[in-house]
This record gives sequence, C-alpha cells and structure tokens, in this order.
Amino acid sequence: MRIRKELFADERDDDLRLVGRPVRRQDIEGHVTGRSTFFADHPVSGLLHLRCVRSTEHHARIRSIDTTAAERVPGVRRILRWADLPKKAHNILTIFNFGIDDEPALADGKVRYLGEPIVAVLAENPRAAAEAVAKVRVDYDPLPAVFDVEEALKPGAPLVNEYIGRNWFRYWGDYDCQQIRFGDVEAALRSADLVVSGRYQMSPIEHAPLETNGCIVVPAEDGRFTVYTCTQGLFFSLDNTAAQLKIESNRLHFIGGTVGGGFGGKVDTVVEPLAVLAAMLTGRPVRYVFSRAEEMQVSSPRGAERIYIEDGVMRDGRIVARKIIHYHDAGAYSRLSTYGTIKSAAHHPGPYYIPNVWVDSWCVFTNRTPSSAMRGFGVTGGDFALESHMDVVARAIGMDPMEFRIVNAYRDGDMKAHRKLTQGAALIECVQVAAELAGWPLSEEARRASSRVGGGGERARIPPTPQSRTRAPAAAGRGEPLRAGVGEARRGMTPPPSWTGGQPATAPAAAEPGRREPPLRESERREPPSEPPRSGSGHGAIRFSSVFGSRRR
Repeated sequence: MRIRKELFADERDDDLRLVGRPVRRQDIEGHVTGRSTFFADHPVSGLLHLRCVRSTEHHARIRSIDTTAAERVPGVRRILRWADLPKKAHNILTIFNFGIDDEPALADGKVRYLGEPIVAVLAENPRAAAEAVAKVRVDYDPLPAVFDVEEALKPGAPLVNEYIGRNWFRYWGDYDCQQIRFGDVEAALRSADLVVSGRYQMSPIEHAPLETNGCIVVPAEDGRFTVYTCTQGLFFSLDNTAAQLKIESNRLHFIGGTVGGGFGGKVDTVVEPLAVLAAMLTGRPVRYVFSRAEEMQVSSPRGAERIYIEDGVMRDGRIVARKIIHYHDAGAYSRLSTYGTIKSAAHHPGPYYIPNVWVDSWCVFTNRTPSSAMRGFGVTGGDFALESHMDVVARAIGMDPMEFRIVNAYRDGDMKAHRKLTQGAALIECVQVAAELAGWPLSEEARRASSRVGGGGERARIPPTPQSRTRAPAAAGRGEPLRAGVGEARRGMTPPPSWTGGQPATAPAAAEPGRREPPLRESERREPPSEPPRSGSGHGAIRFSSVFGSRRR
C-alpha cells in the first residue's frame, strides 16, 4: 500500500506508523482460541428466563389480554404488563433533552408494528417461558396501517404514534423537517443549462450479528444490579435503563466490552430495562436474549430512505443548484432516527462547492419495525444517492465522472452550505490517486488541479438566501419536480407544490407524554390534521457539531 505523504505534509504531525501495516488486535487471541467471555458466558445460578408475547398485527387496538392459561404453565413465576412499567414511555435521546418520550417498553393498549412486545413472561427455564408465551391470548381490533413514507404524509393517513401526534418529527419546535437553505435555488435552477433529477431508494437492512441482543441481570443484597450485556454503548445503555426505571444510575453496574457483532444494532437499550425491572420485581437473576427470529424481525434495522435530487448544472460542468427531499423511515418510534435525519441533512450537499442548496430531510413514522443506527446511518444513504446522481449528471452533460467531481470539489476557503469555511479539503487529490491506481485517464488540467487552489474569494461568500418555509409535502399530485425517473434531464422544472394551512396535533406535554389512564380507546385516538402543518418562518439552517450541540443559525 502506497502512502502519499507528500500531499498535505505540512498539515500532518504523524508518521503514519500503523496505516498499511499488519497490527495484532488486542482481543484476537481470545477470539481464535474461544476464551473470550461474552455476556452469556457468565455462570449465574437461579436464573429466570424472560420471553415476550409479540404483536401479530402491524397496527391494532388491544381489546383484551388473557394470561390465565400461561400462568398455569409449570415454572412460570410472573407476567409483566404495561402497568408494571415505572415510566410508561421512553426515548433513548431524551436523556440528552432531545426528542419526545414516545415508545412504551410493553404495549400501552395499542400495537404499532408487527412484533411489538405486549407482555413479558418470566419462567424457570426457556421451555416453560416459550410454552407460556404460546398460551397468552390477545384480542385485537385491527387499525389501518401505513408502510410508505410518502403515504404516511398524506392528509388522512393513519396516525402511527399518538405520543408524537403526527406522522413526522418536528425539529427544534418549529420545523417539520431538518432544513438547509443556502442561496436562491429556484433562480439558479431557472438559469442552469440543464436540470437533472433522480429518485433513489434505500431498503431496510438488518444487522444480523452472530450474537443476538441480550443480557443477564443479577440483583445484589444492597439493592444494586449487575448487568452483563452486549450493548455497544455501555454508559449510554446504563443511563437509559436508569431513566426508564426511574432509579439512580449508581444502582446499576453494567459489564460489557465483548460484543458478538453490533454494527449499530446494539445501542437501542431494549433488553436491559425489561430484564432489570424483572429482577427488581422478583429478586431473582434474569436472562433476556432475543431468539434469531426476534433478532431478524424486531431488532432495529437501518431505516429505509427515499431521496429525490434535482441538480442545476452548467455546460462547463459546474453544479449551480442542488435541491433535495429526503424521507427517512423511522418505523413506529423515534429511537435514533431523529438524529440520523439531522446527519443526512448535514451531509447532503456532499463534498462539493454548490452556491445554492435547498434540503428538506424528513423523519417519518410508519407501521414498520422501528429503525435506528447502522454504520453511518443518515450518511450512507445520502452518499449512495449523491454519488449515484453525480454519475447520472456527468453522463447527462457528456463529461467524465472523475473530472466532473474534480470540477465541483471543495477547495480550501470555500463556504459550505452549513455556513462554515472549508479547511483541509482533499477530494481532488483522492480522485487523482484513485484514477491513477485504476488506470483511469484524466486530462492534464484535472491532473494539475489542487484542493489548495481556486477556493475562497467569491466562493467564500454567503449568498443572499430568500426566506422560505416548508410544509408537509403531498406525495400524490405533487407535480413533476423531484418525481422524475433516475437520470431524467429536463429544463424549466418548477418547484413542487406545498400543502398549506392546518395546524398539527400538539404532542402531549405531560411528564410521561401521550399517556392516558386507562389505555387509549378508539374514540380518544389523536387524528392527524386535515392538512399537514406549516413550519415556522425562517430558513432554519443548522450549524452541525452533533445532534446535541447543534443550534439554529
């Protein structure tokens, strides 16, 4: 492997001692000899085994739950219901004061996705737990379900999540989606030589780790609990478990570190709260581990994403306008999808200098398995769409795709659409090296290009940006823009129509949002507004550092 240290050598203070060289992993010997200790390897006597009764409906009101036969199964010790939960709904990001508590650990009288846990059975052995689960009878009143992000935004679509009060997440209290507004996109599209639009779709992806989600909880005499877990975020899961159970975090001792495959799928803190609650109520050690079927059905996948891109480009290859609508399918509950949508908006301009950028990233709720983190979630889907579209646009104008990227790449000193100056840009050099290694011919001008030359000056200016606001978009009858087939190039495209009027159902403001006693009846169901709401005025551009450190410009 060749290391091109001559590039940006004056900006680096390392000698790259590890890159390109074999390095012995600290844990490799334990893995290859089978001596590594995973959470399930800790010997604990007197275990109770926890299994969940899961919904067989995508969306339904629960009429009744009959556990009589299950309770008579030999070895069954207790059955947990929603009423046993100390906190009736939770969201893993509210420990950072972000988002809304919108997900009950056990069904609250309604199920919102196939496989949602309804009751938890505690038994002396796995066989008794499984037999009891099979004997629980749940009577449903099925409700209409919605599985497509654009269908979920239509007026009159079934309301997925009453805690949220609408089928989309509202950012910063004012914005129906995460927005970027930079320059006058509509004027730039009208002046472009060519407008190229595309539609790109990412499907849900299950992480499929060899080790399924699980934990073992051991109560101590002093009221503390030791939790052996495979979580990817040890302190994150500890704090979320304490918050859900309304106990002090110093009562929990989480032990982890060896994860049998995660990739983002073990940060949702789903198994630990129920297992600790069961140990609290019984005084017994508890083991809660997903079966392979549960891992594939209810462990949160990468969210489905749908991305519409509209680029205005000049015949010399310069992109002068980029307009994007991004729909992130959160499934039935928020989890980390609200954060992933922020990341997608931050990433959408790509590593390219584009003087006019318009982005709306929507976090949409559907009756699908809640999605969450997976390897660069919020960025990976955007990269797939953007780089696919770059190739489409390059072909549309008859330009080499490598040179097209060099023409549009950030240079040092360029102003980004997030209103931050570019520093340490290196895309041009990366493309040049990639072309060299691939034997891809570049013109002499492209080979001479540099990320240090040509930036700043006029390109460092923040352009005048018209005030605009986004309303929830109608998927049907939205018009031609952003609906064209992938790679379709047209001139004179007009902006998509927007919904007007109507105010959203407001999210409940109670300490445990959205809950009523007794569980919701059909007559109490929050209906979506007859027309989707208008978001607040202003461009709503965000300076991104992290989801918790972001602020409106």
